[in-house]
Amino acid sequence: MAGKLFNEWVVGDEYITPGRTITETDVVMFAALSGDYNELHTSKEYMKKSEFGERIVHGLLGLAISHGLLFRTGILEGTGIAFLGIESWQFKAPIFFGDTVYVKVKVVEKRPSKSKPDRGIIKVLVQLIKQDGTITQEGIKTLMIKQKSR
Repeated sequence: MAGKLFNEWVVGDEYITPGRTITETDVVMFAALSGDYNELHTSKEYMKKSEFGERIVHGLLGLAISHGLLFRTGILEGTGIAFLGIESWQFKAPIFFGDTVYVKVKVVEKRPSKSKPDRGIIKVLVQLIKQDGTITQEGIKTLMIKQKSR
């Protein structure tokens, strides 16, 4: 499936990604990769006494998964040039081991590149949502997209 070119993006369009269950293996691998072995994520006993009652997924792992799920839609396949930034990302609710998450994406802004006519910039509201409908994280991601050749 080919991704959407810049001229095909429409402000207001929404996309829903497939879901993904976050496993203990995901958390262990992320802790090893990042070096973040905080007991919030790695100690079942420590977290029994916490306000959550169980271990929680790293917030940054949720952010990374949201980006991966965005790519699973295929809308950026072969057309995404660069990930330019994140605005106002918020961590709103915990994600627990075994939660299934998906992403809702809404196009909120679109503008042609000022310096290069073969590309444009889009901003999308990204919401990482749990199986019960809880929005766990959200914010605006800015992406550079290929423009249709003239």
